[in-house]
Amino acid sequence: MADQKAPEALTLAVVGGGAAGFFGAIAAATANPHCRVILYEAGLQPLAKVRISGGGRCNVTHHCFDPAQLALYYPRGGQALRGAFSRFQPKDTVAWFAQHGVALKTEADGRMFPVTDDSATIVDCLMGAAQRAGVQIKTRSPITGIERSGNRFFLQLKHPAEDMGCDRLLLATGSSPIGHRLARSLGHTLVPTVPSLFTFQVADQRLHQLSGVTVETVTIQIKAQPQSQRQPSSGLTQTGPLLITHWGLSGPAVLKLSAWGARLLHEHNYQIPLKVNWLPALSADQVRADLHKVKTESGKKAIATFSPYAPISKRLWQYLLHRLEIDGALTWANLSKKQINLLVQELTQGHYDVTGKGTFKEEFVTCGGISLPEVDFKTMASRQCGGLYLAGEILDIDGVTGGFNFQSAWTTGWLAGQAMSHL
Repeated sequence: MADQKAPEALTLAVVGGGAAGFFGAIAAATANPHCRVILYEAGLQPLAKVRISGGGRCNVTHHCFDPAQLALYYPRGGQALRGAFSRFQPKDTVAWFAQHGVALKTEADGRMFPVTDDSATIVDCLMGAAQRAGVQIKTRSPITGIERSGNRFFLQLKHPAEDMGCDRLLLATGSSPIGHRLARSLGHTLVPTVPSLFTFQVADQRLHQLSGVTVETVTIQIKAQPQSQRQPSSGLTQTGPLLITHWGLSGPAVLKLSAWGARLLHEHNYQIPLKVNWLPALSADQVRADLHKVKTESGKKAIATFSPYAPISKRLWQYLLHRLEIDGALTWANLSKKQINLLVQELTQGHYDVTGKGTFKEEFVTCGGISLPEVDFKTMASRQCGGLYLAGEILDIDGVTGGFNFQSAWTTGWLAGQAMSHL
């Protein structure tokens, strides 16, 4: 047909200058050097979230190279991502950055960072790769609307003179309400967004005084009846390190629990009972036997100054005694059977009331977004609107902490960029 565009004449627009948008733009421009790729970023600085992630170190991905295993780290979207990870996974991410001059290292918990421990290394790499591939980067360019006419899209910008037409469009706007509005205007439905990956506020001033105390392995659990019948009753449990803060509880165990329980916690307005097992390697009967042994063998020692459990620091031990109103000056020999039972209960099933949520650094993550059945995960193409592609956190996908959210951005961005640059 006379009016059909040749492949080299394709104009591709990417809306969103974050990890998924940049990776998609680079993949598209690299796969088809003849197409024109324009990336629009609403803010002054692209890749802002990359720059602040991981405490300024950038947790690029996770050392998990089995797609099926990797998918298990996503409370929402894991099943859809499993096939996508078979096409682009952390091993490919590591190789891509290595090819672009950035070596990654693996830490003990599997998180992967640039060897420089500096997120600027990742930002500079992506900026450089985009520029070398010929991607045009337009900052301070928020898209206010999108119209579809025939096989083309028309992007409306703040200044009408800058309005732009394109053949293919990638929306990678993260959890931005503007991005969601644009997606809806093109025929998509949105799963309501709620926060994920957050800390727990606990209204206990004595607990707050322990800020900075960590316990290497605890098991925490929330149990609550959902207010909506669409969601089954949930008993969510996570095991891992716990950090006490000046507002409550944090650390990997809490962050993972907040991700898996994001909707349930939101439904209960972040006010929910929490059980803490400070000694998950031991049964309640084993703990009781330990305490009786201490009572027998170390009876003359003061309870407050002699804790039988090394993972529990002296400060935390004394706090637990205070919660039970046990006088720390008592010797172990004078500890009553009732007090031993109370200690067993506190050590294995301590009850805390979560009264709200805190933030996890500046790394705001949400669950919710574009409904996943509306997306073809082989190409990240929209099933609702031909020529539209979607990547990153605009989708109803979120992972636990540890590099998983960036990996879903790299994967979906790469697949979208590869697909949208070809006829």
